[in-house]
Amino acid sequence: MAKIFSMSEAASIAIHSMVLIARNENGINAVKIAEQTGFSKNHISKVAQRLVKNDLLKSVRGPSGGFTLKKQPTDITLLDIYQSIEGPLEITDCPLANEICHFDQCLMGNVVNKMAIEFKRFMKEQTLKKYI
Repeated sequence: MAKIFSMSEAASIAIHSMVLIARNENGINAVKIAEQTGFSKNHISKVAQRLVKNDLLKSVRGPSGGFTLKKQPTDITLLDIYQSIEGPLEITDCPLANEICHFDQCLMGNVVNKMAIEFKRFMKEQTLKKYI
């Protein structure tokens, strides 16, 4: 079945994990995140390491280790998390990224552009603080 919107599993893991980490001031490990989300522990660990690399998380190894936020929940937006995994969100005029269009107006009515702008605005307005 076709979907109008689709988010990668990695981006979904990142967002859900960051909310759980924000809720646990003392940190939480990948096993506990996996138990609460149903995602693979290994995939969570891989995604979390990208968030560490992009300065959103701190990681502590060992039996009592886990992940904690590197910034305050008010300073991390869902857009920060999303772009940390997917890269910069590109807003283009053409949903097909065609440089030359043979039509006088967009056959999609620029709806994809409008949706991308709205998605980016929404994600930028949402901080982790709202979800803890």
